[in-house]
Amino acid sequence: MATKELKQEKARFDTRLSKEQKVLFERAAQMGGYRSLTDFVVLTVQEKAKEIISEKEQILASEKDSELFFNAITHSPKANENLINAANEYKALLS
Repeated sequence: MATKELKQEKARFDTRLSKEQKVLFERAAQMGGYRSLTDFVVLTVQEKAKEIISEKEQILASEKDSELFFNAITHSPKANENLINAANEYKALLS
């Protein structure tokens, strides 16, 4: 059974490193069992990118939830007649 490879558009990313950084990264790649320095860099950066994005999205969602909650409390509509009647019936049941 043949597997189909997904064709992904490739893009190039070039960077300059200090000699010390390159040696450090190569050592980490080798110790981590990566096939190459490129694999190490790409996979490590990809993992960190996903982590940062997830964290920031959670913060943004939390801020939006807080804003919605605050607005609902501070700008809530007046109770309608049905709600007032229900509250009065509930009070009557408790007394």
